[in-house]
Amino acid sequence: MADYPHPMSPGRSANMRANRRKDTKPELALRRALHARGYRYRKDYRLDLPGARVRPDIAFTARRVAVFVDGCFWHCCPEHGSQPASNTWYWAPKLARNVERDAAADAALAAAGWRVVRVWEHEPVESAVTAVASALAGTVPAGSVPAGIAPQLGGTSGRHVRTAEPGN
Repeated sequence: MADYPHPMSPGRSANMRANRRKDTKPELALRRALHARGYRYRKDYRLDLPGARVRPDIAFTARRVAVFVDGCFWHCCPEHGSQPASNTWYWAPKLARNVERDAAADAALAAAGWRVVRVWEHEPVESAVTAVASALAGTVPAGSVPAGIAPQLGGTSGRHVRTAEPGN
């Protein structure tokens, strides 16, 4: 069994326990905006793909579009992600594994013919909705980065939406 760090305090333990895997505030904001625009989807839908099991936050199964709303800390956002100062022996490899798992999930989805849209939690809602709508319409060219200015999903600064296409 892995050697885990001891909690710094009961408050820190409660804080980390409160982090959710699904139904986060940024994810709920995006889902509300998509639903208000008439889009229907499955949430936290498990996909058993060859060689990988993937669980997108939002899945449009008929159009094969998977949407992930990534947290800045957990997925190492280049703009807002930070490395913890304590217990680095534990956190550095854990966060690196999260990024590797994201890349593996993107590759597995693309190989299975899915379009992948990854959005940082601090993205503007409208920018994220535009990226999802573009992927649903099949108009997102590989490497393109839709941008927008609107209310934030979580934080205060906008960054571009990451998209991946099948076969890339």
